[in-house]
Amino acid sequence: MATLGDIITANVKEASPDRHREERPGGEGVVVRTRKEYRRKDGTYIRFDDNAAVLINDQKEPIGTRVFGPVSRELRDKNFLKIVSLAPEVI
Repeated sequence: MATLGDIITANVKEASPDRHREERPGGEGVVVRTRKEYRRKDGTYIRFDDNAAVLINDQKEPIGTRVFGPVSRELRDKNFLKIVSLAPEVI
């Protein structure tokens, strides 16, 4: 089971029709939100309404230029600073 900040192999199920994407149907992604609660080191739990990931390239940078919705603070600890800077809110 993947938790916040883990790198996963993803398959794109839904995308904007006006955006052109590479021919390969999937790639690697970073988990930014999970419905399953995650226990932080301070003892608190965090849980989101949906599951979400951001597709990344070989240099561990996001492929897209926008991130919708909040992302977790754990991404900063795992050095995904570009994703954190693109997100509208960090929880």
